[in-house]
Amino acid sequence: MADDHYQTLGVPRTASAEDIRKAYRELARKYHPDLHPDDTSAKEKFKQVQAAFDTLNDQSKREMYDRYGSAFEGVAGGGGPRRGPGGGGAAGANPFGGGSEIDLESLFGGGGFADLFGGGGGGKSRARRKVPKQAGEDITARIVVPFRMAIDGGKTDVKIERGGTGETISVTIPQGVPDGARMRLRGQGMPGSGGGQTGDLLLEVGIEEHPVYRRDGDTLEVTLPISLAEAVEGAKVDVPTPWGVIALRIPPLTSSGRKLRAAGMGVRHANGHKGDLIAEVQIVLPATIPSADVVQQLLAAAREAGAGAPDPRALLKW
Repeated sequence: MADDHYQTLGVPRTASAEDIRKAYRELARKYHPDLHPDDTSAKEKFKQVQAAFDTLNDQSKREMYDRYGSAFEGVAGGGGPRRGPGGGGAAGANPFGGGSEIDLESLFGGGGFADLFGGGGGGKSRARRKVPKQAGEDITARIVVPFRMAIDGGKTDVKIERGGTGETISVTIPQGVPDGARMRLRGQGMPGSGGGQTGDLLLEVGIEEHPVYRRDGDTLEVTLPISLAEAVEGAKVDVPTPWGVIALRIPPLTSSGRKLRAAGMGVRHANGHKGDLIAEVQIVLPATIPSADVVQQLLAAAREAGAGAPDPRALLKW
């Protein structure tokens, strides 16, 4: 005996289309071959569930199934079953009653789903072909954001072309995004077909240069100008950072090129990771000096301070 499609899905014959789809989803997940690769009974059950759904999910097939049972695929006729000569009782009458003829050739190897009503004048109806699921293609685009936005994070607009139409979408730039990073925005690509998943937007992020600060990974670098007096005596100088102004200590007798570290004041991320800020000292002499006497005093003091000191260029070799 052929399987009863309603029993296979576990629904009554009065079940709605939504009830049928809900039952199918639950059973398909339960018996899917990918979840039971070595269970032949599960594979067979999945086939039965699929066959039942293919029939009951199509309104025209369901009506024929309700009327003729599992033999509905072989029923011939232009708008319904044909009658035998004399109005019924003809040889080959339908075993389900009513005198309808069964096209055995079609039932056991003929038209099948391709042509449910193979021989009727104007009543030919073809089953709808399933469109295979196909995911939409990904879209690629590039965006260049300001240096500060890459550090702080924020929102910006991106122009993309989707389906021949230009669109502008809002994108969230994560805090601390590096130059050249690729962001994947789910569902912002080309639409799929046959119910397939929409593609993604692959966004490459470029970062504009800052006029003062440089970035090396999560480390921020800056050249810090100081005066001659600050270099000799030592001082505390204000340095602006993305996280506020800090007072950086300059040790006495600091030379140009010395690097001072401010821990945790570099690039920060949402996960709590913090880079450092490196300030490279650069001594800046005044453009003008009040008098020649001052110049001579500075020169004399510098010569006296440098007397007996190692050659500052001793390690400078080719």
